Order: sequence, then structure tokens, then C-alpha cells
Amino acid sequence: MAHALRDKAAISGIGETAYTRGTSKSGLALQLEASLKAIEDAGLSPRDIDGIVPYFPGGGIAEDFIANLGLPDVTLSLFVPMGGATCVAAIQSAAMAVATGVCRNVLISVGRTGYSGARVSTRLQQFPQFALAAEFELPIGMFAPAQLYAQGARRHMELYGTTPRHFAEVAVTMREHAILNGNVVMNKPLTVEDHHASRMISDPFRLFDCSLESDGGAAIVVSAADRAKSLRKPLVTVMGVAEGHPESPASIAQRPDLLEFGLVKAAKRGYEMAGVGPKDMNLAEIYDCFTFTVIRQLEILGFCKTGEGGPFVMDGRIKLGGALPINTHGGLLSQGHVVGLNHVIELTRQLRGEGGKAQVAKAEMGLVTGYGDMGDGSIAILRRAA
Repeated sequence: MAHALRDKAAISGIGETAYTRGTSKSGLALQLEASLKAIEDAGLSPRDIDGIVPYFPGGGIAEDFIANLGLPDVTLSLFVPMGGATCVAAIQSAAMAVATGVCRNVLISVGRTGYSGARVSTRLQQFPQFALAAEFELPIGMFAPAQLYAQGARRHMELYGTTPRHFAEVAVTMREHAILNGNVVMNKPLTVEDHHASRMISDPFRLFDCSLESDGGAAIVVSAADRAKSLRKPLVTVMGVAEGHPESPASIAQRPDLLEFGLVKAAKRGYEMAGVGPKDMNLAEIYDCFTFTVIRQLEILGFCKTGEGGPFVMDGRIKLGGALPINTHGGLLSQGHVVGLNHVIELTRQLRGEGGKAQVAKAEMGLVTGYGDMGDGSIAILRRAA
């Protein structure tokens, strides 16, 4: 029996601002700009939006959208405070809202001034779930994401022989894909040698293992699938969507297994809801806050066995034209960092056949992941409707 949410919601509109390093705009202004583009892309007007899921923290509240966009009757507003897992997890909330009739069209948006505004260490302290990290890790000077995630990367290297060359392959591939996309922060070629020569940030992570600090906004509209059929763009439905949380989600040091991500739980639920598996995917947009997290997520998602993620990314397998193209827009490592909502936008664009120079041939189904709060995970499986 099909899951009650399968294919009941659709990504009806997508919108992005320019991704830059340097802006005079606020996070809210960037969200509003991207939101108007997403609404227009769907063939809707702001008056059609009745659900709001803005990014937390620092991105505004429902009242900001009501006042600035002229929304007459918002029936749902909520935050999903899961860091990098937020945007994909928010699709689950939006899908439930439109499938049950609570809303018709839900706007999910992000505005981020990661380069021009507060630095990452300041932003992290705004998340209430980081209280545990402040208690256990901060006293020894370990609070930056690169420091915290590096523990899992080093553990993977020690257990399975994963190497910096594997990390470099992810970074170089993301840059190659970004160069095909006009709206990116990093548009110059990157070589393996460049990666290895970049400065150490937190062993084993070098500069090019780390996602960008950039400015930009992104937004999507989630609509009931039966209504979205009559809208402007080809129908892209949500087959499966799920979130998952690891044990001790806010403190890696207190976790029984450093490599146990929330995606372990979310992936199983997402595949079951969709009624498909990893072999059915034509492409994947993987949350790439660090090169290592791509490798580990590929294992968790079932594209390879645990410990085989490093070799899996080699020999062109994750490049355009390979067996599993990933992050065809350049990802957080090379396009820009808007908490992964650009990954959702890219997957939607690919399934519509709007990928331009980076279009994956015969892209009919793919998945997108989110990863945040030191291990929370989310997944959405999308397909182009017949």
C-alpha cells in the first residue's frame, strides 16, 4: 500500500538570488527576493501563498513575509531548526500541510549573509541545541564546525583507509560542475594539487574540504500535486521525504558512534515512503558542508558499503556522465552556501530538464539530502511526473 504522502506534494516553484561574496542586503531582503522569483516561477502570485517556513536563525518571521509580500491569509508558519538539514526536512512539513488541506502553497526560503554578516561561530551560538556543545566541546576550544566534523573524518580514515585524495576528488568534481553553472561563487578550475596545497583548517580538513561562506537567497514553493498540474512548470513530485536525528544530536563527543548520522534513520524512511531504492536514482544532490560528509552520506544512502565511500567517488563515478552525478550545480563547496536549498532547486531544475550545460541525460528521479546540527539528517526523493 502506497504511503499517504507519496506524490501528494510537488515542488512547483524555484528561485535564487545571485550567489556572491559581498552584499549590502540583509538576510530577509535576500529571502524576499528569492521568494518572489520562486512564486513567479510557479505561475502564482504572492496572494496564493498561505504557508511560510523561513530559515532560522536570522531570516525573518511570518509577519515579515505577510507585510512585505502582501500575503492575505497565512494558515501555517513554522521553523525547522535543524541547521543544514532544515531545508529538506521543511519539505516534509510542507508536504503534510498541502496533502491535508491545511495549505495550498507553502513557501520555504533561506537568506544568508555568511560572508558579509556574522561569522559561523557567532551564528552557531544562536541555535539552542548547541548548549551541549558549549558544555562539552567549547571549554577545550572546539566549536567551529570544521573542528567538530573533523573527528568523524579522521575516524573514517583510521577505520577504512579513506585518504585526502578521496576528499580532493569530491572538491574537484564540485568545482568542475560549478564552472558549468553561471551563478556561482567559485568559477576557477581546481586541481587535486591545489586541494593538497591549500592550508590546513582542522586536521584532516584543508581549505578546499570546507564549504563556502557566501551571501545569497533561495526559495521554493511546495504545492498540492493535483493543483500543481495546472501550474506553469513541469510537475516534479515528492515521492518520499524524511528526517532523522542521531543519538546526542548536538554533541559529537558524547555520541556512541562518530559516524552515526541521522540520515541512517531518515534514508530508510524516505526510501520506504517512495517505494524505491538507491539503484533507481539518476542523480543525487548531497549536502556537502565538507568533502567527507559527501563520502559518508553516499555510504549511508546505499550507493556503496560502509567504508567504500572513498573509492566510490573516484574514476569519474560522481561526475556528469558518470554512474551517479552528484551536486551538478557545484554544491556548498563551489556554488554557494544557502543551507542546501540550492540543492533542492538544482534537483528540481534537473528533473524539469532545465539543467543547461550540466543537464543529466534522462534525469527522471533523484534525491537530495540535508545534514546539520552535528548529525541531523534529511532526505527528499523527487521525480518528474509522467
